[in-house]
Amino acid sequence: MTNELKAEGQDHSLWMFRLETEKPNAQKEVDEVVETKDGDLKRPILIHGRELTPEEQEQVDKRIQRLIHNPDALRKSLNDKTQDTARSQRLLKMLPDAFVFNYGERHGDLVQLNFSPNPHFRPPTREAQVFHAMEGSIWVDSKKARVAAITGHLTREVKFGGGMLGHLDKGGEFEVKQAEVAPGYWELIRLNVQMKGKALFFKTISVQQKYSRSSFKRVPDDLTIAQAAEILRTQVGSRPPSP
Repeated sequence: MTNELKAEGQDHSLWMFRLETEKPNAQKEVDEVVETKDGDLKRPILIHGRELTPEEQEQVDKRIQRLIHNPDALRKSLNDKTQDTARSQRLLKMLPDAFVFNYGERHGDLVQLNFSPNPHFRPPTREAQVFHAMEGSIWVDSKKARVAAITGHLTREVKFGGGMLGHLDKGGEFEVKQAEVAPGYWELIRLNVQMKGKALFFKTISVQQKYSRSSFKRVPDDLTIAQAAEILRTQVGSRPPSP
């Protein structure tokens, strides 16, 4: 965990990638995303499982132009993303104390660590309460000392303020995977959260969400929104939509 947190804290790289979101109605949405120092700029490729009409493409162009001249919305989303990253890192720091671990399987360099709640741990926050109510597995790349995946499920119902401030039902599941997308650089490639209930402590992660990220390409660390818009304009047309 120390190595994971250190690596995350030192990584300020920016990327272009393909984002595929699976909606509850089984329809897929695909976006091309370019990260900038002011936030992530997206250009839709598929919406509701289909390609955009010329009119929708025009609306996308207008929206991107508005963001270039007034990036406040992007900066707010970047601030939300930064806050959620900080929350996630606080949870990672708790892992060694919050759970009891046992060795599981081994696949090459990947080692499975099965975890269950440590009965002596007292969660200090609401998100930690949810975290501590889970059991599951962590897959660690033993060669790189990085977390490759975390999967878990809620072993009991979690209520906040007696249920007035939110709750999550027993049995909810989550899955997070990351991979080395370039030498020394690890990025999130899959997030699947299937919970029932309501929780408000993550601004960019909902209780039911499923997406994957692929085709990573590094972009300059000082990339501007205008430059990102130009990258999207010139490259999205040359990259076919996902089947």
